Amino acid sequence: MQFWFIAAYISFRGDVMRHKYLLVVLLLVIPIAGGYLFALRDRTVPTLQTPVYQGDSTTKSIALTFNVDWGEEYIPAILETCQEHNIKVTFFVTGRWAQKFPQLTRQMAREGHEIGSHGYGHPHPNYLSVEQNLADIKKAEKVLIEILGRKPSFYAPPYGEHGPTCLQAAEQGGYRTILWSVDSIDWKFRDRDIIFYRVINKAHNGAIILLHPTEATAAALPSIIKELQRQNYSLVTLSDMLSR
Repeated sequence: MQFWFIAAYISFRGDVMRHKYLLVVLLLVIPIAGGYLFALRDRTVPTLQTPVYQGDSTTKSIALTFNVDWGEEYIPAILETCQEHNIKVTFFVTGRWAQKFPQLTRQMAREGHEIGSHGYGHPHPNYLSVEQNLADIKKAEKVLIEILGRKPSFYAPPYGEHGPTCLQAAEQGGYRTILWSVDSIDWKFRDRDIIFYRVINKAHNGAIILLHPTEATAAALPSIIKELQRQNYSLVTLSDMLSR
């Protein structure tokens, strides 16, 4: 009987010690694991804003956008056409272009068109770090604020490149990244009819149409506007389209 009692006591003490040991281990492991998970959370890449490709597909509106880093000789004709047809468009200008042609940049804004950022030096964003992309965006921003007195809301990355470093830089800079749903490829074609049919055949509700200031585009623009208006599309700026 005494032997059984001693054996039971020893077993009980063993269970207590094992539980104490387990408790000590848990008290040590939980904070370490928690710290590790916290560190992982801090190292998680933030969710990036999705680029804007188009507006509301239920409304008959279209935004004509022009990426401008050259072609200044065709801007006056484009502005005159817009004025004649009473429409507003969005110009994405590079900082270096605006710096070289401040009067044209001011004229765009003065006539009611929207000015967005196309970066400063037209680099390849996908080959740059977040810091390098942000520096290019901020350099353009400084120029546009000096010329127009305000910061743009939208950023169209050069070449349409929109990798993580580009998107993160735009987001850190406070910009919405804009791409397109219809590419005229007007930098490639010199025939106004090709540009016209490419735009018209691909036009749709909420379309963002990418154009450039080329001779053929300036020549095709009156016909493009007339045909889109004939199809009852409202031609608006990006801000107007995205606020609907």
